[in-house]
Amino acid sequence: MSTLTTALLSGAPGAAGWAVHVWWLRARLHTARRDPLTGLRTRDSFTRCATVLLKDPRAVVVLADVDKFKQINDTHGHAAGDVLLKATADRLVHHIGRFGVVGRLGGDEFAAVLLDEHGAVADLFAVLHGVLARPVEGEDPAVHTTVSLGWVRATDFPADDLSGLMRRADEAMYAAKQARAGLRRAGLGRLFATVTGRRSGRSGARTAAPSVGVAV
Repeated sequence: MSTLTTALLSGAPGAAGWAVHVWWLRARLHTARRDPLTGLRTRDSFTRCATVLLKDPRAVVVLADVDKFKQINDTHGHAAGDVLLKATADRLVHHIGRFGVVGRLGGDEFAAVLLDEHGAVADLFAVLHGVLARPVEGEDPAVHTTVSLGWVRATDFPADDLSGLMRRADEAMYAAKQARAGLRRAGLGRLFATVTGRRSGRSGARTAAPSVGVAV
């Protein structure tokens, strides 16, 4: 047996062990980037992908928030709430995922950045809003709610980064929730709606009136 062959054979176990270790690290990294309940990207992973997409002038940012989610948890239990979150995530991925990236920011809040290739994103969101309001198949019909959506075109606010655009989408979404409109676009017209006493988990209150309008 040659010296080279002997060296290769003696190093094989170590190489195999290192390959397994690399595979394990990659698996752990993939898991860390995914929300365990919904399978969506976590906030950090979503932010990285969304930032890349925002370099495209067709980019649109949308936030989605389940209405009366705490009430559902309190009335029907957290298991029912989890099923609703999973169904919401699946529906978002089905309608938006092929155009961009969807993430779960935490709790009952989701975000997405997608590319509006045909200029019809408003129609897509209108359809999506109806889909998100459908009862979850196999669940108690009483477990039913709607999802409020707020969205913004990146080109409407070219100076804003992802954080700024998400804030605008969030304000539009909150205005839609208060008005029970279901869907709002940031940057069209003006709606003087107070955002004092924002939803649980939000930091602080904003005093400036958000600029939002009805999606068309």
